[in-house]
Amino acid sequence: MNKAYRTERDMASGFTLIELLVVLVILGLLAGLVGPQVMKYVGTSKTKTARLQLEDISAALDLYRLEVGRYPNADEGLEALVKKPDNPKNWNGPYLKKTQVPIDPWGYEYQYRFPGEHGPFDLYSLGNDHAAGGGGEAADVVSWK
Repeated sequence: MNKAYRTERDMASGFTLIELLVVLVILGLLAGLVGPQVMKYVGTSKTKTARLQLEDISAALDLYRLEVGRYPNADEGLEALVKKPDNPKNWNGPYLKKTQVPIDPWGYEYQYRFPGEHGPFDLYSLGNDHAAGGGGEAADVVSWK
């Protein structure tokens, strides 16, 4: 068979450049539409994780107060939940499951203030921007709301 003469079947066996470009454009449009939605859920899941961690730490602080008779002071901080401070007599910790205080989903330490401005103590995360205030993913996650 002579290679110079191609049959219709030989010519129809592959994709044309136009067909490949159309598929790439469609994939690009889908990625442009779906990508931001997925990233929105990733951001809200970090905020939800921070809220759950704040609830766990708050419960541990309440248990600490029941046993010791007070919340950890500013010098002891949240470390008093996992390591026995010098003063407390009735410390029966650690009060958290892990041997260290968890960090927030953005990689920063939770902020603890005693006495609190919004309750007996204030426990909060500054969000992904690690600055007070903000909105969206940069919003503060607090224990008093």
